[in-house]
Amino acid sequence: MTAAALVVAALAAILHVYIFVMESVTWTSPRTRAVFGMSEEEAQTTRLLALNQGYYNLFLAIVTGAGIVATATGADAVGAALLYAGLGSMLAAAVVLVVSARDKARAAVMQGTLPLVAIVLLLLASTL
Repeated sequence: MTAAALVVAALAAILHVYIFVMESVTWTSPRTRAVFGMSEEEAQTTRLLALNQGYYNLFLAIVTGAGIVATATGADAVGAALLYAGLGSMLAAAVVLVVSARDKARAAVMQGTLPLVAIVLLLLASTL
């Protein structure tokens, strides 16, 4: 069960690295603007906000990755703390997104499903 949790956690981290790239590197590109449904003017106006938000996503991915490494190398308590912090923050961000903008429910589900599944698997692994 722990191995499955770590695989899903890794997928969540990879997704958040991808979100980082979109928000902090390619924010004003036509493809990223299409994903977020923005005009070129909106993208230029929000570029610095997106840059900052992208780095938050990267940091969550790094914390989660560190938790995966710690758990895989036997530092279970440290690994669990890092995993719950990273994955819990990812899930909380998805909840904030859907609560604050109902029209972003699809994005929130995409952002929050992997962290939720990983957390459930970690909880199950810790009780078995």
